[in-house]
Amino acid sequence: MSYRVVQWATGNQGVEAIRAILDRPDMKLVGAKVYSADKAGVDAGVLAGREPCGVVATLDVDEILALSAHCVAYFPRLASLDEVCRILASGTNVVTTAFLFHPRSLPADDLARLEAACIRGGSSVHGTGLNPGNLSGVLPLALSGMSRTIEKITLQERADWSFYESTHITFENMRFGRAPEEVTEAASDFLRFNSGIFQEMVALLGRALGAGLDEITSSVELVTAETDHDIFGITLGAGTVSGQRWHWRGLRAGNMLIEIETLWTVGGEYPTHWPAPLDGWTLTLEGEPSIQAHLLTLMSYERPLPLAEHVRAASVATAMQAVNTIPALCAAPAGVQTMADLPLVRAGFGFGNVAPEPLLQIPG
Repeated sequence: MSYRVVQWATGNQGVEAIRAILDRPDMKLVGAKVYSADKAGVDAGVLAGREPCGVVATLDVDEILALSAHCVAYFPRLASLDEVCRILASGTNVVTTAFLFHPRSLPADDLARLEAACIRGGSSVHGTGLNPGNLSGVLPLALSGMSRTIEKITLQERADWSFYESTHITFENMRFGRAPEEVTEAASDFLRFNSGIFQEMVALLGRALGAGLDEITSSVELVTAETDHDIFGITLGAGTVSGQRWHWRGLRAGNMLIEIETLWTVGGEYPTHWPAPLDGWTLTLEGEPSIQAHLLTLMSYERPLPLAEHVRAASVATAMQAVNTIPALCAAPAGVQTMADLPLVRAGFGFGNVAPEPLLQIPG
C-alpha cells in the first residue's frame, strides 16, 4: 500500500519528515502546510533541501483537507486542538509530535471533541516523538517487560540548548534569558503547555503499568547566568535564566512512582549542585530486577562529523518516530491511539528500500 501523507509545518523536524517520506516507496508526499508567506508556493522538496518533488507548499488549510490524504504529520510549533479535530473529522489520520501524547488527560470537553472528530471521520490520532515520546513512553514500557515488580521509574534528560539554532524556541518559548519571575507556568502559556505534555507522559506510564497514581505534580528550579553569553547572535545576559531543572512526578499516597526530570542549560554554565553532567537521557526502572539505560542521539558513532550534524540527530529521531508510526496508525481502529495502544513501531525501510518481512500471524 502507498500512504498519501501531508507534512504540516516544515521546521527542523518537518523537513526531516519530508526527506523520509520522499525516500520511502510505501509513502507519497501529497501536500505541505506552511505558516510563512516566503515558504508558500515553494516546492516541498526544495524546502527540505532536495530536488523538486512536484508538491507545492501552501498556507491554505482547505487546500490541504481537499487532498484526502491517509495521514497528516502534524508538527507545528504551537498546536491547535481545533485544527486537529478538523483534520480528523475530514477523514484523515493525524500523527503529531506537538501534543496529544495521552489525550485521556485532556479536560473532558476537549477529549469528547477529539473522540467525536475521530468517529465522524473514521480516523485516528497519535502523539509521539522523542521526549515526550519514545524515551519517556515506548522505552519504559518495553523495558518493563523484563520486570517482576516495579518500584519507581525515572527518566533524566540533560541538554545544553546553546547548540540549537532555533533561538525562537530557546528565548521566546522557553524564556531563557528572562528574569526568573517570567519563567514560570503562571507567567507563560507555552511553559504551562509544555509542562502539561510531560505530565501526560507520566499519566500514560501510570495508566499503562497500573500505578494507580492519585497526583501528578510539576516544579522547576531556575538558575541564572554569571556572565553574558552570545547564543547565535542573541545575548543571554548575566542574572537572567540560564538553567531550568524541571520535575514532573506521579504520586500514589504521597510516594513518588514515576518521575521525568530535565536539566536544561544555555551558555555552558552547569550548576555545581545539579547531578553530574551526562548528555542525553538516563532511564532507570527500580524494581526486580532494576534496569538502567543511557541513550544519546548522534548522527554517527563511527564517522567524524561536524557538531551541527550531531545536533540535528534529535530532530531526525523525533520526526522518524512519527513517520514510522504512519502505517500502524492508518491500520488502527478509529479513535485515540497512544504509545501503549499501538504495536511496536519499527524502521520501515531502515536498511534500504526493502520492506521488512511481516510478523508471523498466529491464528486466533
